[in-house]
Amino acid sequence: MFDDLEFPVIVAPMAGGPTTPRLVGAVTDAGGFGFLAAGYLSAETLDARIAHTADLTGGRFGVNLFVPGGRSVADLAAHRERLLAEAVRYGVELGEPVWDDDEYPAKLDLVVRHRVPLVSFTFGAPTSAEVQRIHEAGGKVAVTVTNPEEADLAAARGADALVVQGFEAGGHRGLFTDDPDNPAGGEEYGLLALLRLLGARTSLPLVAAGGLVNGADIAAVLAAGASAAQLGTAFLLATEAGTGDTQRRALAEAGRATAFTRAFSGRPARGMVNRVLSDLSAAAPAAYPQLHHLSKPVRAAAGKAGDPEAMSLWAGQTYPLASDGSAASIMARLRTEAKSAAERLDRLR
Repeated sequence: MFDDLEFPVIVAPMAGGPTTPRLVGAVTDAGGFGFLAAGYLSAETLDARIAHTADLTGGRFGVNLFVPGGRSVADLAAHRERLLAEAVRYGVELGEPVWDDDEYPAKLDLVVRHRVPLVSFTFGAPTSAEVQRIHEAGGKVAVTVTNPEEADLAAARGADALVVQGFEAGGHRGLFTDDPDNPAGGEEYGLLALLRLLGARTSLPLVAAGGLVNGADIAAVLAAGASAAQLGTAFLLATEAGTGDTQRRALAEAGRATAFTRAFSGRPARGMVNRVLSDLSAAAPAAYPQLHHLSKPVRAAAGKAGDPEAMSLWAGQTYPLASDGSAASIMARLRTEAKSAAERLDRLR
């Protein structure tokens, strides 16, 4: 599936703004592949972005969909009260903590109608019938997995590839089920360990994701059995990325640790540590997407004010090593580093 890539690098579908059609197009032009993020977009907006991305890539791109989960019955009152202080600080009102399905059925219809060549799913596996619809439209299916059990389910549903997400990854963990008693939502598998575990139980192509910012990382996961490497954080500072200015500054300063939190969205996600992550994470309930909607006005106001302390600063563990510049220059750097790493492997012969 990924054998025809000139350089086996995939730009990750970073929802909320960073992954733009321009970024996907630039990475494709440089010999890679990209996923357009459908999460949080209206179906109408996604429709336009699919058409734009198809024009920029000659139709060689993917789309990532969020699989809706069940409605949480967790009590949000205490978290709302704590978040209210942040809303007052920025002079905004909290959002309504509603549950929704992210317009999943309509977005699924779109990827089928546009005959998107590769559709990936996060937060769960599509049904076998949904996989069949995509196959009948000429597309392939990839599913983000974080443990062996999820990989087994995705394979049973008919997935054509697995995106193997290690705990090092920035942003939301792709967990099918979020354990509210575990700060990380479930067992934390490192990327290399998970690649080896899944490689021993499936013949499906594996796409490695999580903390990959250097060409040597790409060489390492290919050596561990991956067919391609998916990078997100490595492109956050790219010229073509839609990353906001406040987050760009925080990334460039590289002075913060990263940690998991549910405080912003109700699902475990890795981001740079700031005031809200430090103060509100411990008791944040597992209630996605209710907390996402509740905190959205606060996050937007903080970003507009240039204050990183109340934003969801999603980033992988190795974010201090990410570089700025055009996507083409980042891809060129990754190629050079990967070739150097491959040359060092000659000592194993």
